[in-house]
This record gives sequence, C-alpha cells and structure tokens, in this order.
Amino acid sequence: MNREEFARCVQEAEGSLYRVAKSILHSDEDCADAIQSGILKAYQRLDTLRREAFFKTWLTRIVINECYQIIRQSKRLQPLDEDPGWDDEALWQCREESVVFQELMGLEEKYRIPFVLHEVEGYSAREIGGMLGLSETNVRNRISRGKKLLRKRLEGEVRLS
Repeated sequence: MNREEFARCVQEAEGSLYRVAKSILHSDEDCADAIQSGILKAYQRLDTLRREAFFKTWLTRIVINECYQIIRQSKRLQPLDEDPGWDDEALWQCREESVVFQELMGLEEKYRIPFVLHEVEGYSAREIGGMLGLSETNVRNRISRGKKLLRKRLEGEVRLS
C-alpha cells in the first residue's frame, strides 16, 4: 500500500474511527488525539498489515488501543481531589445531543463498544471478536445484551445514571 492509498483508506474510515473513539472516550479532544496517534502508528507499522482488505479493521483496532492508552494515562494524571466523572455539559454540547446517543453512552463499555462496532459501523461478530479479543459467541451475547439494555433505557425502565 503506497502513501496515497493509505491516505484514501484513512479518509474513508475517518467517520467510523471517530464514532468508535467517541463510544470509548466521550471527549472530542481525546478522540482526535487517539485517532491521530492511531493513524501515525498505523502508517509507521504499515508493513505489519497482512492483507489490505482488512485495513479498516486493523486501523480500528489500533485506534481502540490508543483510546485505552489515553484512559490509562488520564487515570494516572487524575488529581485525587477532583471528581473522576466526565464533564456532562461539555460532553453533550456537540451534535450528539439525542436521547438515543445519551442512553447509548450510558451503557457499560463491554456492551457499548461491540454494539457500536456492529450496529453503527457494520463489523461482523468475527471481526469484532478479533478487535476486542473476544469469542464470536461472546460478541454476539454482548451485542444482544446491549440492545436489550438500550431498549429498556429508552423505554425509561432502567436509569443507571
């Protein structure tokens, strides 16, 4: 894959990468950092990509790893006297102000990430399993459970916040 092909593939995946990063990090600034770092690492390690057909999946996995790295770093840098929660006002001031988005973001990460990767981004359970290190059955169970929880949250039956 040459430089131009890499740039084209990254541009095609940009929206997907943002949505996946947003489902993990919440903060637009952290999402941008994770995506930029992920793209840089992917370019530097382009020789490790076994099949170009899996570029988007490979890049998504790298960005997910970068998101988790940002979370680990922020935990280390968190002052003890501050609330570890997210700034809710800043979180919902962007275009994701819909009730569905808010309820989706309220799901546990173990359900939210597979749900977003499958329902929003269109990855198969097998691909998600490879990205997250889970069995295909476990991925399907988490997607199903995530759907049920989201449905209940939207119906007002469950309020976890």
